Amino acid sequence: MVEPGELAALIERYAPTDGDHKVCEKASLHRASQPSEPTHGVFGAAVCVVAQGRKQVLSGGSVLVYDALNYVVASVDLPVIGQVVEASPEAPYLSFRMTLDPAVIGDLLLQLGGEPALAQDAGPLVGAMAVSQVNPPLLDAVMRMVRLIDTPRDAAVLAPLIEREILYRMLLGDQGPRLAQIARADGRMRQVKRAIGWITQHFNQPFSIEELAAEARMSPSALHRHFKAVTALSPLQYQKQIRLQEARKLILAQRLDAGSAGHAVGYDSPSQFSREYARLFGAPPLRDAARLRGRPDMLLET
Repeated sequence: MVEPGELAALIERYAPTDGDHKVCEKASLHRASQPSEPTHGVFGAAVCVVAQGRKQVLSGGSVLVYDALNYVVASVDLPVIGQVVEASPEAPYLSFRMTLDPAVIGDLLLQLGGEPALAQDAGPLVGAMAVSQVNPPLLDAVMRMVRLIDTPRDAAVLAPLIEREILYRMLLGDQGPRLAQIARADGRMRQVKRAIGWITQHFNQPFSIEELAAEARMSPSALHRHFKAVTALSPLQYQKQIRLQEARKLILAQRLDAGSAGHAVGYDSPSQFSREYARLFGAPPLRDAARLRGRPDMLLET
């Protein structure tokens, strides 16, 4: 049987320096040798298994903490504030991350059609993120995925098979209904994801809840209710966070002034932009940018 410390030792071997290290197309490792500042970003639909250290994620007013041999599942792209809270050079934060592919999950659901917990819609939608413990079969599959770094030739063939096994183990666990909601073509989660996708692609454009509901193929009241159940944000609050994060990127990467960045992401009022930017990030745009340029480590990692 795989020992709990083996995953940490394996990740430390393949991730000798801080930052991200690619395993295959859908999977990566992350290492951090010290606690981080709270960092804003979008946590994409993924599973993250922590092997060592501890991290917390703030989303919609709720805080999720996950540490060694726990895994977090995010079912949609979600604006969050992430922070590594336990890490040191001697015992760095170490994690494995894999993006969630609805098509692969859907194919597995067809094979698991007899599973009562997965056979029908799992009732009301719940929050987009949740934490569970890693069981031995899931841990074993994750470790075999990590070891593919040694054999790139094998990875092209074996990575998709191990990806299916990881998802299979999760579907049979307490996150099964949540993963099943991701894949259902006619489910409410898919409709909420359609609305999120539209906002993400058109974040700089004004919209009405009626227009967004039509895109999601839901009634306005149903969209508002289910969108908030998943993200803990209203559609307009979600758009605002995406806008402000995109403006922050423009100010940092292209060195735009605050007025130009605000206009680029859809703000007509520079004063409103600066006010909402400071409320989210804790400082006005230019002061925040100067602070971030002195802290290149302040990027969202999982």
